[in-house]
Amino acid sequence: MEVATSNTEFISFNETENQRMIAQMVRDFGNKEIAPNIMTWDESQEFPVSLFKKMGGLGLMGVLVPEEFGGAGLGYQEYITAIIEISRIDGSIGLSTAAHNSLCTNHILLFASPEQKKKYLPKLASGEFIGAWGLTEPNTGSDAGNMRTVAVRDGDYYIINGAKNFITHGKSGDVAVVIVRTGEVGDSHGMTAFILEKGTPGFTAGKKENKLGMRASETAELIFTECRVHKSQMLGKEGDGFVQALKVLDGGRISIAALSVGIAQGAFDAALKYSQERQQFNQSISKFQGISFKLADMATKIEASKLLTYRAGDLKNRGESVTKESAMAKLYASEVAVDVANEAVQIFGGYGYTKDFPVEKFYRDAKLCTIGEGTSEIQKLVISRAILK
Repeated sequence: MEVATSNTEFISFNETENQRMIAQMVRDFGNKEIAPNIMTWDESQEFPVSLFKKMGGLGLMGVLVPEEFGGAGLGYQEYITAIIEISRIDGSIGLSTAAHNSLCTNHILLFASPEQKKKYLPKLASGEFIGAWGLTEPNTGSDAGNMRTVAVRDGDYYIINGAKNFITHGKSGDVAVVIVRTGEVGDSHGMTAFILEKGTPGFTAGKKENKLGMRASETAELIFTECRVHKSQMLGKEGDGFVQALKVLDGGRISIAALSVGIAQGAFDAALKYSQERQQFNQSISKFQGISFKLADMATKIEASKLLTYRAGDLKNRGESVTKESAMAKLYASEVAVDVANEAVQIFGGYGYTKDFPVEKFYRDAKLCTIGEGTSEIQKLVISRAILK
């Protein structure tokens, strides 16, 4: 399929050979290594670190990282395909893969010095290191400009005090990129990003969250108590942190859009299969218009979500502004994931409400997509500002 852009250039969204190979690789790996463990990990809230080490060997932990730094050296279309296929099997694993790639690793890829890239990217891309990224605080979610975690200069060091919460891989992460305040409250140039390694004195993990869904993707606090960080760990210049974070989130929203598409597709696949097998009144329930129309709506919304997501990925690949398009993709795909998962449970009926069938987990996992990396309301704010500019 080809889509015309505003400048009449046509973009093809036909699946490439690379995408087909990645999709098949992820399906084969996921069916063997993820699918048998989904409910065990979900019930125990286990973050399966060993799984991500294996994924590193397949190139899935450094999809966008150039080969010179040990990554797969691929683009956003391949990355989107990988996240969709992982999330079709388990949204928790899709979320952790996305957070590692698009937040921590991508922040370093975009803004680190050559020395920092050489030090951290190979370990992140191989899965030797699990990455975390810290922006949100207990009292500042969308209002990041009012963050209270502060770094004060002390010679060649910065002393950090405060806390971050809702951090993916907050406990298990080996390295974290954190954005802290180095200037005045509310100043968009008053925040700075640092790379912190696990074991740095004064840098510890706090409470692990007990969540509705995405339970195999670890979410925890990061706590800083007189944490001394050398200036060499700063990403870019002092005061650049918030601006960097906004650019990282542009790519992160593409990740959440892809995660949403995968969850929706997984729920749809299960509902379609069940509707063709479930017999009522001497025929499969898929023959009833009430069910077949649900399936038609679900399939159409998923396809639209894919197009928005791959369109944003194409713009990102070409280095063009993607703020509006990534917000649109994230907004629409995340709401569709919730809607499709809800309808999938309805198609399963009573069985859909039990843990013996897969759709109740897709239903629980989907909701996070409308909240993480900017709520649906924040996406509408971003989009409206762009179109009213």
